[in-house]
Amino acid sequence: MAVRSLLMTVMVGASVAAAAIAPAYAQSPLYQGRRGGAVGIAAAVASKDRPDEDVASDKNRKPASLLAFAGLKRGMNVADIMPGKGYFTRLFSNVVGGEGHVWAIVPAGLVAKKPTAADAVKATAAMPVFSNVSVLIQPLDAIQVPKRLDLVWTAQNYHDVYYGAGVDAALAFDKSVFAALRPGGVFIVIDHVANPGADADVAKLHRIDPAIIRRQVEAAGFHFESESKVLVNPDDNHDLPVFDPAIRGRTDQVVLKFRKPAH
Repeated sequence: MAVRSLLMTVMVGASVAAAAIAPAYAQSPLYQGRRGGAVGIAAAVASKDRPDEDVASDKNRKPASLLAFAGLKRGMNVADIMPGKGYFTRLFSNVVGGEGHVWAIVPAGLVAKKPTAADAVKATAAMPVFSNVSVLIQPLDAIQVPKRLDLVWTAQNYHDVYYGAGVDAALAFDKSVFAALRPGGVFIVIDHVANPGADADVAKLHRIDPAIIRRQVEAAGFHFESESKVLVNPDDNHDLPVFDPAIRGRTDQVVLKFRKPAH
């Protein structure tokens, strides 16, 4: 009886401890596996493999909410388009695990202008803990990966394609994403918001009217599914360049979710 009582006490204590821990992961599904296995979104954000610079950005970038909105899960095949230094690439890698894969796609045109543009994300892919990451340097209108993709993601870049390369180039990019996704696959576009009807000078602000994104992406065959308000900032009046110290890192951003029709 004493042994049984002791076991019951241990079991109850473990249950209480688990209940205390659970809220930290309540915002997303959690998968706990071996090193290199998939982890839940909240655990991926808390991973010690992430550089301090990434962690410091989390307060404003709200990665857990964004990845949950996208529907990121273990085993997915993901393309991170124009990944920058790999902030989201590392998170994708931790969540999809060894059963999935992440392709960080750097535009060939960007590398032609700036040969070091892919160096940071290549360094990430070279780390054993991120062995499920591959870096591809490709034209944005000819995205090719070995597997059909479940999710394509681009954050704070669409304005550069639309205003930098042009309307037709942006549409060609959207069509390339459409072709690379599996039926039912998701395309997430995040960008800095411009005021409706802003003229071409808005390109200098590195912003874009969300209505333009919708019009372009839907023209490529996607269905608009939903919008997240997690990065909305009503204090941003959209008049400043996104790199202005007064607003940098805290811009009003749109988060749009599109889906390739299943049939």
